[in-house]
Amino acid sequence: MTSESKTVVVVGHGMVGHRFVQTLRERDITGAWRVEIVCEESDPAYDRVGLSSYVGAWERDSLALAGNAYAGDAAVTTHLSERATDIDRAGRRVVTSSGREIAYDALVLATGSYAFVPPVPGHDNEKCFVYRTLDDLDGIRTAATAAGPGAHGVVVGGGLLGLEAANALKLMGMVPHVVEFAPRLMPVQVDDGGGSVLANLVTDLGLHVHTGVGTAGIADNADGGLTVTLSDDSQIDAALVVFSAGVRPRDELARAAGLPVGPRGGVLTDVGGATEDEAIFAIGEVAAVEGVCYGLVAPGYSTAEVVADRLLGGDAVFPGADLSTKLKLLGVDVASFGDAMGTTENALEIVYHDPVAGKYAKIVLSDDAKTLLGGILVGDASAYAMLKPMVGREIPGDPAALIIPAGSGGSGVGIDALPDDAEICSCNGVSKGTICSAIADGSCDIAAIKGCTNAGTTCGGCVPSIKALLESSGVELSKSLCEHFAQSRAELFEIVAVTGIRTFSGLIDRYGTGQGCEICKPTVASILASTSSDHILDGEQAALQDTNDHFLANLQKNGSYSVVPRMPGGEVTGEQLIVIGEIARDFGLYTKVTGGQRIDLFGARVDQLPEIWRRLVDAGMESGQAYGKSLRTVKSCVGSTWCRYGVQDSVGMAVRLETRYRGLRSPHKIKFGVSGCARECAEARGKDVGVIATEHGWNLYVAGNGGQSPKHAQLLASGVDDETLVAYIDRYLMFYIRTADRLQRTAPWLESLEGGLDHLKAVVCDDSLGLAADLEAAMERHVDGYQDEWAAVLADEEKLKRFVSFVNAPDEVDETIRFTEADRMVPVLLDLPTVRTAPGGSVAASGVVDSGVVNKEGVPT
Repeated sequence: MTSESKTVVVVGHGMVGHRFVQTLRERDITGAWRVEIVCEESDPAYDRVGLSSYVGAWERDSLALAGNAYAGDAAVTTHLSERATDIDRAGRRVVTSSGREIAYDALVLATGSYAFVPPVPGHDNEKCFVYRTLDDLDGIRTAATAAGPGAHGVVVGGGLLGLEAANALKLMGMVPHVVEFAPRLMPVQVDDGGGSVLANLVTDLGLHVHTGVGTAGIADNADGGLTVTLSDDSQIDAALVVFSAGVRPRDELARAAGLPVGPRGGVLTDVGGATEDEAIFAIGEVAAVEGVCYGLVAPGYSTAEVVADRLLGGDAVFPGADLSTKLKLLGVDVASFGDAMGTTENALEIVYHDPVAGKYAKIVLSDDAKTLLGGILVGDASAYAMLKPMVGREIPGDPAALIIPAGSGGSGVGIDALPDDAEICSCNGVSKGTICSAIADGSCDIAAIKGCTNAGTTCGGCVPSIKALLESSGVELSKSLCEHFAQSRAELFEIVAVTGIRTFSGLIDRYGTGQGCEICKPTVASILASTSSDHILDGEQAALQDTNDHFLANLQKNGSYSVVPRMPGGEVTGEQLIVIGEIARDFGLYTKVTGGQRIDLFGARVDQLPEIWRRLVDAGMESGQAYGKSLRTVKSCVGSTWCRYGVQDSVGMAVRLETRYRGLRSPHKIKFGVSGCARECAEARGKDVGVIATEHGWNLYVAGNGGQSPKHAQLLASGVDDETLVAYIDRYLMFYIRTADRLQRTAPWLESLEGGLDHLKAVVCDDSLGLAADLEAAMERHVDGYQDEWAAVLADEEKLKRFVSFVNAPDEVDETIRFTEADRMVPVLLDLPTVRTAPGGSVAASGVVDSGVVNKEGVPT
């Protein structure tokens, strides 16, 4: 930003407004523009497309879009809970509800749309709601809670949002009724055949569907609820009503300023996003591009990027809109694309309809049956990934084969048939060629492709296509663990579990080749530890471990080790704190409180470890396994025990979970968090397992990670009791341990899992694979067989022999490691061999450091 920077005011901070600001800031390398955002909601930009996922989580930041706070960006200022009330076009100022006046050089209207409420008698009743914002859902939740489980709720509107609203009511424990004036559900997206199948599917899931009728009136009844009268004179007694009858562009600000609007509303713009006023632009749902408003996020993003380009001197134009949709509503797949209704002159239709299986598929073809124009899929939308990019292109082979299941005579069409310019991710405009180029450049998994192309990062509907491209790319996607084992880690796990093989030599003799390496040895060691309670330093296993596991401590860069005792839930007694302090003093160790709520002791030599452990064990402490690919910590707030906001005993639950899962070996380290309320002080949604207390029980989140690629955890189950929570975590962890790749953390594991979160929910919560009892039994075996690894070493003279600095080291303690306050507690080595990590993870010694103090870089001073 420079002193000559101009100001662009953005009115509205939804998904499209945020995309505009992000795009402008990324491309404005000269600092030509500073940004002022006016947002009437109290929350900055969030994922409104995923609004329904707020139900059950009830955490306002759970839908927050990445970077919506523009942290550290001095060129962006956001005014939340402030509504733009007037545009002074002559003075180029925006006036807000607080009386603030903001001058602009350019104004971008991103006000979106509002929920339309038909003028039904009684529509203004306090028990009537719309389904549009987080505040709307909070209001619905309050009313549903007051009504109690099993109360009926009416949704007026059977379109996309109407069915989402009905699903939300169902998740809140209500019995939903959907009232749709058209003769079928989702009348814009599906035809009569698809609507019939969809109605049957959602009825089987507990919805009451009323189609071909309108809402005649809403009135209070004697029971304190509402009576909803339909146009056929039938009545529904309900606790609340949710209107989801469509949206209208929020163009009132533009109208008041005298800007032209489209024939059906919306601020009239040209293909460059400009209005009649050269300083004012409109984007997203409020923009009527050449008279047409588009109500989907993908064309909204396109308008945002066009206007950002124009402000930076470009000449981008709106490329048109892809109105295809693919959704999973109440567990039912629905998709439509292209000319789904067959409005093209002389269009031909091929329909596959299996009412027994609940599947409907239709494709629309040109009159010569060679070009795909569009289609509809209900019940099974797996073909969408292949069909949608083919719209407008010649079909390779028999058209019917596109939708008829392979077992019924269909053969399907692979993604290889698509040209490179076929758009795979319509939300972000990413073509097949771009994804294939990323694969050729080394992006060989879904997470890497998301990172470098942005494909699959918005709605996720294109992820199956990305996976198909990976599989057909010609890149050798080997599942082999290493050159010594052709099997994947998951396959080796099953082999060990089934055969009972308990040694690396036995496994490689029977299923591998050669002598093994630094990849397969620790991996097999982890598998052996995950399938038994044997100590990792017993017999042959000891030679398989990496340096940290070999010494049950973390090797530091100067050759010393750190010691981390377990503190479940962050709890520690005063006596234990005293012992830790005395150990730090007596051994000259640097102490630090970690982010996982425990104390790390740095600077111990190998030969000092057993004596340090002995004093900790005598004080009632045990290994925190900070060195292992296993459970590290269960972070906790103080919960209902001390905090006035706490609604559950988060400390007690954290202690229970850490005690249960301590010592559990896994493909990578695992961290938990337990928060006693939605204020989330334990940062549970950044953990592999996150537990958040609500008034109705525990919400369980999974597959969140910190590190180089932070991921928010995703909601797996909500409102569960203590025992259900533990059972679900048992199943989730054991399923992860059995199926993940080597060194694969839970977030990328879930991304690579076929079916993603839906499949994981089915396995963990619904026991779709019939594995629940087996997974829980495996966890019980771990719990029953747990032993503290430090205490086991102290009780075994053979194991104790391993803990010397070098083979020829004397038995006497060599007091040569200490710390200096002058250099921020950096370890100092005096007259000791320099310790380096040799290839393969072993420790080697070479050279002698001159007496004196070393600085942070290890250089003697």
